[in-house]
Amino acid sequence: MGRFVNPDNKGFQAAVNSEIYVDKTGLLSYTNKVMDTNNCFICNSRPRRFGKSITAHMLAAYYSRGCDSERLFKNRAIGREESFRKYLNQCDVIYFDVQWCCTAAGSAEDTVSYIAEQITGELKDSYGKMPEAEGKTLPELLSRINARTGRKFVIIIDEWDALIRDEVENTEIQEEYINFLRGLFKRSGPVEFLHLAYITGILPVKKLKTQSALNNFEEFTMLGAGPLTPYIGFTEDEVLKLCREYGMEYGEVKRWYDGYILDWVPKAGKKTGTKAVLERLHVYNPFAAAGVMRRGIFERYWSRTGTYDSIVPLIGRNFDGLRADIIKMISGASVPVNIGTFQNDMVSFANKDDVLTVLIHLGYLAYDRACQRAFIPNEEIRTEFLNAVKKNTWDELQELQQESEKLLHAALELEGKAVAQGIEKIHDRFIPVIQYNNENSLSSVLTLAFLSAMQYYMKPIREFPTGKGFADFVYLPKPEYLGGMPALLVELKWDKDAGTAIAQIKNRHYVDTLKDYTGDILLVGISYRKKTKRHHCVIERVKYV
Repeated sequence: MGRFVNPDNKGFQAAVNSEIYVDKTGLLSYTNKVMDTNNCFICNSRPRRFGKSITAHMLAAYYSRGCDSERLFKNRAIGREESFRKYLNQCDVIYFDVQWCCTAAGSAEDTVSYIAEQITGELKDSYGKMPEAEGKTLPELLSRINARTGRKFVIIIDEWDALIRDEVENTEIQEEYINFLRGLFKRSGPVEFLHLAYITGILPVKKLKTQSALNNFEEFTMLGAGPLTPYIGFTEDEVLKLCREYGMEYGEVKRWYDGYILDWVPKAGKKTGTKAVLERLHVYNPFAAAGVMRRGIFERYWSRTGTYDSIVPLIGRNFDGLRADIIKMISGASVPVNIGTFQNDMVSFANKDDVLTVLIHLGYLAYDRACQRAFIPNEEIRTEFLNAVKKNTWDELQELQQESEKLLHAALELEGKAVAQGIEKIHDRFIPVIQYNNENSLSSVLTLAFLSAMQYYMKPIREFPTGKGFADFVYLPKPEYLGGMPALLVELKWDKDAGTAIAQIKNRHYVDTLKDYTGDILLVGISYRKKTKRHHCVIERVKYV
C-alpha cells in the first residue's frame, strides 16, 4: 500500500461517512465491462464540485489490491452485479491527483518529473530491483513489470487537466505533460500493461490542431455522457428521495439546481417488447443539491465556490454576437452553438462558439444535444451571470432591463398598446436585421422583452403542453410572489391578429392546464405583421378557481 501505487480506501470511506452520500457505484459495472478491451480508455470530464474526486477515490478503493473494501461496496449497487468480486481489490492501481502533485512538486515545471519519480520509486519498492529497467521511463518500467510478472495496472488520474487549465500560456509545460500521457496511454495497439485508464477533470482531452492528443480515449462530457450520464451528478429520482428525507420542496430545488440535460439512457424496469424505454436524464449539481438539503436555504452553493470572476474574462471577449447570446440566455432563451471548433483548453478561443462551449464544460451553461443549443440551466447560475454582466457594465443590458421593466408594468396594467410599442422597440434594438423576419425572432424578442419578469417569475416554460396544443410561453410566479403576481399565458401569432391568439387560448382551454394555480391569469396575445413590421398586443385578465 502506497501513496500512488495500490492506495488504501480512506478517500472513499470519507465520502461514504458524509451526511449525504448518493450511491454511484453502478459506474463500476461499466468500467468492469470495458476492462482489457479497446474501450478501456475513459476520459470522464465534468465541472468542479460534480463528484470527480469522489469517483476517482471510489475506483481506487474498488480495484486496489492495497486494501480490503468489501464492506464498503457489498451492500451498494455494484454489490448486486455479477462482476463484483471478479475485480474487487484484485488489481494493481496507480492513482494520482495532478493538482495535488503540482503543489507537492513546488512548481508546475517540476510536476511531471515529480509524478514519474514518485511512482517509479514506489513501483521499485513493490516489485524489487529490476536491473534491466534502471534509468527507464515510467511506461518502460510498467512494461518490464508486465513482462516479468504478467501484472496489469489500472491507472486513475484526478484533475488530469490541471496543467492544461492553470498553465494556459506555458506551451513547454503542456507539451511535456501531453508527451508524458502519450507514453502511458498511446499505442498503435493495446497497451500491454493496462487493464483500465480512467482520467477525470473539467476539460475533455486536449486537441492539437484538429486532432486529439490522446484519441484512443472515449470522452464522456457535459456535451454528452452516454452510459455514464447517471453518474455525472444527482438524478431526479435521487433528488426526489433527498427532498422527502429532508422535507424540502422539490419544485424549488429543481428551479435552483436542475437543468443539465445529458443523454438518453434506458429507463429502469421499462421495456417495449425487447427494447428498453429511453429517457432523457436531468442531472442536478450534486454539491448544490447536497448543500440545500443540509442547510435548508436556497442560495448559491456551487457558484460561490468559484465566484463569477472566473467567467467575467470569458463573456467579456469581443466576439460578434456573444453579448447578445448571453443576454438572451439570461432572459430564459437558448442559443445555437457549434461545439466542433473548441480546442479543449483555456486559451485557444477563435469565436463565440468556443466561449459558449467552454462555459458548458465549466458548468455555467447546459447543452441540449438534440437541438444543439446552449442555455443557462437554473436560477443559481442565472444569478451568477447577472453578477458577471453587472461587473462588465454592459450598457445594452442596463438599457434592456429598463425597457423591460416598463413593458412588464404595462402588461400588468393590461395596457396592450404600450406592451406592443415596447416589444417593437426591443425588436428593433436587439434583433439583427437579417433575423427580423425570421419566425423564431418573435420568440426571442419576447424572452428579451420580459427579462425583468425573471425577478418575479420562474424561467418561462416554452410550448407548455395543454392537451389541445401548446401555449407558446407560460410565466409562473416564484413561490414568494404567489398571490401578488398573476400568471402570464402568452400566445404568439405571425401575420395574424393578436385577437386570434387570445381566441386560441380560450378555444383550446389553455387555462385549464394551470388548474393547480389559483389566482389571476393574464392572457396575452401578441402578433407581428411581416409587411408593416408592426406589433399588436391584446391582454385579458381571468381568474382560475
